Amino acid sequence: MSNSNFVDYVKLFCRSGDGGRGSVHLRREKYIPKGGPDGGDGGRGGDIILRGNSQYWTLIHLKYRKHIRAENGEKGSGALRHGSDGKDIYLDVPLGTIARISDSDEIVAEITAHGEEKILVKGGRGGMGNAFFKSATNQTPRYSQPGEPGSENWYILELKILADVGLVGFPNAGKSTLLSVISAAKPKIADYPFTTLEPNLGIVSVFGDKSFVVADIPGIIEGAHEGKGLGIRFLKHIERNSMLLFMIPCDSKEISKEYRILLNELKEYNPELLDKERVLAITKADLLDSELEKIIKKELPKKVKCLFISSITGKGISELKELLWKTLN
Repeated sequence: MSNSNFVDYVKLFCRSGDGGRGSVHLRREKYIPKGGPDGGDGGRGGDIILRGNSQYWTLIHLKYRKHIRAENGEKGSGALRHGSDGKDIYLDVPLGTIARISDSDEIVAEITAHGEEKILVKGGRGGMGNAFFKSATNQTPRYSQPGEPGSENWYILELKILADVGLVGFPNAGKSTLLSVISAAKPKIADYPFTTLEPNLGIVSVFGDKSFVVADIPGIIEGAHEGKGLGIRFLKHIERNSMLLFMIPCDSKEISKEYRILLNELKEYNPELLDKERVLAITKADLLDSELEKIIKKELPKKVKCLFISSITGKGISELKELLWKTLN
């Protein structure tokens, strides 16, 4: 796991820039011995800004960048010259990234669109120069404002994958194999549990010019909401899926029971997940003859659309893609 390129959690110390001090200056030129105050304002401190970038799918580029510091604003000077603003720092993040304050877990920003910008840490305001304080009763103020200090804190950036369809099932249910068949994605496939250790995305084409995004989530086991197996680390990615495709192999001892266990894990993690549209795919259907298929159909859950599919022979794959598209739309 430590060598994985998929990073969905980073902790950063972020500090915005201090505002520049305002200038205390009196205009002194030849023939203008008492020109009055002309101190300029200080520049504002630099912000730290999150920016959505659809070309990113992981936070690995921020994994080793622990301290982010923006520039301070420059101080003002005479002749009403304002100080330069501190340079902003932009952190490009994948779509689906949320930012939380480490201590309180308060969510302060959420990025869901390409090019969307949210200020994570705002820079301090620049101080006013003495020219700002000039008035009829105070014509030569000899004071200015200091710049406002920047803010600093530890922040957690967390990625929750944005996808149309999330594949949900126990380890070795055939999720990665299906993704490799219906899209151009090349996830790792093997005949042992937890082959998939990180989410994989694939784009599925349907009806020629239409498409949707499918996310292959690492396998769930009973007790995942309590941290068993890969635990809640990947359950969070299901939250952003528009609908869920449950996958259970046809050779399971009791398909309805496994379906209920999967539903319960989602419910215990976040009850709102049960509000999403659901489809149930019975995988490895190439192992069944027509009689066995009829027997299994009688035992399937009644309140969910069910299909028998085989990623090896292609059975039911076209029907599944069309059903997913119609359910999404």
